[in-house]
Amino acid sequence: MTTATQELTPRTDPISAGEPAPDFTLKDQDQNDWTLSQALENGDVVLCFYPMDFSPVCSTEQKCATDEMASFQGKGLQVIGISTDSFFTHKAWADALGLKQPLLADMHRSVSKAYGIFFEPLNISGRGTVVVTRGEGGTPTVKWAQARELGQAMDNAEVLGAIG
Repeated sequence: MTTATQELTPRTDPISAGEPAPDFTLKDQDQNDWTLSQALENGDVVLCFYPMDFSPVCSTEQKCATDEMASFQGKGLQVIGISTDSFFTHKAWADALGLKQPLLADMHRSVSKAYGIFFEPLNISGRGTVVVTRGEGGTPTVKWAQARELGQAMDNAEVLGAIG
């Protein structure tokens, strides 16, 4: 995690469409650095915040994202999972389920908090989806966002429909 990621400003309410998207760098399941602003050079990014690897709803949600990868890519979207689990756990989970998307380890909780998708009672990411695009001057900007209850998985069709 970079110093800039550590210094993100936490928020209490979920981020909304039109707002600047905090830029960040986190490690993926292969321990490679993944940076939002760099990823945006290849198209819009779907940030899928989820609570815990190996849990039933998260497993279904992320497996569905992998299964629907072609639909997302057809709209120029990159799907990224983010939780507060470690990259070691992400790697084991991705291998066990055959997940294709990068899974980012927000172990310091700074990104989940900066996007307002944090579940404090369990000290984990909440559940939500944020689509980020390049705004004016290339600034990461929220195109669409949805925070959900922990037990409510992302609806891929709803996300794809919202993007148009």
